[in-house]
Amino acid sequence: MIVSIRRIAKVAMLTGALLTAGCSQTSGDASAKRTEFNIGWSIYAGWMPWPYAQQSGIVKKWADKYGIKINIVQVNDYVESVNQYTAGKLDGVTVANMDALTIPAAGGKDTSAIIVGDYSNGNDGILMKGAGDLKAIKGKQVNLVELSVSHYLLARGLSSVGLSMSDVKTMNTGDADIVGAFASPDVTAAVAWNPQLSTMKAQAGAKEVFSSADIPGEILDLLVVDTTTLKANPNLGKALAGIWYDTVALMKRQDAEGKAARAGMAKLAGATPEAFDSQLTTTYLYADPKAAVAATSAPALVTTMTRVRDFSFSKGLFKGAGSADAVGMSFPGGKTLGDAQHVTLRFDESYMKLAADGKL
Repeated sequence: MIVSIRRIAKVAMLTGALLTAGCSQTSGDASAKRTEFNIGWSIYAGWMPWPYAQQSGIVKKWADKYGIKINIVQVNDYVESVNQYTAGKLDGVTVANMDALTIPAAGGKDTSAIIVGDYSNGNDGILMKGAGDLKAIKGKQVNLVELSVSHYLLARGLSSVGLSMSDVKTMNTGDADIVGAFASPDVTAAVAWNPQLSTMKAQAGAKEVFSSADIPGEILDLLVVDTTTLKANPNLGKALAGIWYDTVALMKRQDAEGKAARAGMAKLAGATPEAFDSQLTTTYLYADPKAAVAATSAPALVTTMTRVRDFSFSKGLFKGAGSADAVGMSFPGGKTLGDAQHVTLRFDESYMKLAADGKL
């Protein structure tokens, strides 16, 4: 079973990252031209191409092309991987869009999202017992990992049926405990992500009433890199784009080589090939760089990140900020959100475009 932990579970971890980010960056080192880099990852279906690329030699192929060395480093805990990146111990990391905003960017670390790798297309869902209509959730307790993407999904789901967060009571429940909690007769509503979601859906009387497939493109999984490091070492971005698209093209193949690649990724994730393939059915991978460039350049991304930042601010995830505009974000075409003089999250499509144009 794949342990999907690309979510933030504890306020203390979030605020701790925000408070320490500004003083823990190694900006002097980041601005230097270098030949060796460390990219962190944690286990999630959409991120398994990275360790497989290292194992299979794809990382070395592209790193050698640009005369650099790239270490793909596993961090067992997702939160810790993002914190290590924020502290300057990693040059890049796999991260969800909401967490890229609320941890490194909100903490003042200038961060560039250079690979939009996938979006959750059903990996996250709202479940109820004894009701098949989300409107029936009004007045109920909802178990979930508070201040996570599950919390965001709940807010989006409620909004879709004319309800708000004040219409429900949330109960913070860790991802390790959510399956057991939902099995209790007292718990009638919950929000979860895979693989826990699949297990919970199989419980008697459980019905999925809303999922990330209802808000396609909003829960994004990214590869982000320190902006200063990237500016000093653009070949790092080129190599990472080459690695990603080479590997995803291989895993999407339906021949023996594609099957073997997916089986290899499943093993690295501690999953069976069947379980891994099941995870992929609810993960929309941007295998085509042209599609990734289009998604990153579309007005819909600005709309999504506006919703994400407004939700994050409303939950106190911009520590000490007076408004949601405190954190600046930039997008292709010169569009910005928030403080244009303090942009710390940049959606940079240039390396994906090089791949799309065959110029890597």
